[in-house]
Amino acid sequence: MQVILVENVDNLGRLGDVVQVKSGYARNYLLPQGIAKMATADNVKEIEARRAEFERAEKEKHEAATRRQQELDGRTVTIRAKVGTEGKLFGSVSAGDIADAVTADGVELEKREVRMPIGPLRETGEFEIGVHLYTDVDATVNVVVEPEA
Repeated sequence: MQVILVENVDNLGRLGDVVQVKSGYARNYLLPQGIAKMATADNVKEIEARRAEFERAEKEKHEAATRRQQELDGRTVTIRAKVGTEGKLFGSVSAGDIADAVTADGVELEKREVRMPIGPLRETGEFEIGVHLYTDVDATVNVVVEPEA
């Protein structure tokens, strides 16, 4: 199924690109979210006519993500958790826990923006966690996991 993108999408394309995607991806995600439109001749003309408006909106999103990146880069948050005798956690520290800790520290962060390729943290220590804010805007947050007193 061919769609035309209304905004930039990671690993798919940029604003205004006509891309071929699986029909389920288009029907269930891209079209309902307003990220893409069907690639008909009328829609292509409409997107080209409103391209400046879409580009301005994309630029605003990028600038907001860049401001958040400056606030987040190098920020250190401490998370206290129950720990066993060998420094292993009872449970784990997940992306949601990290997002909650950063939000409580004063910068809005959503769970879906936290990147944890090694999975949840299961021991005490200091970890560098990646945060993906926008298509090409990433930050790094230092997370310190300490035992509860």
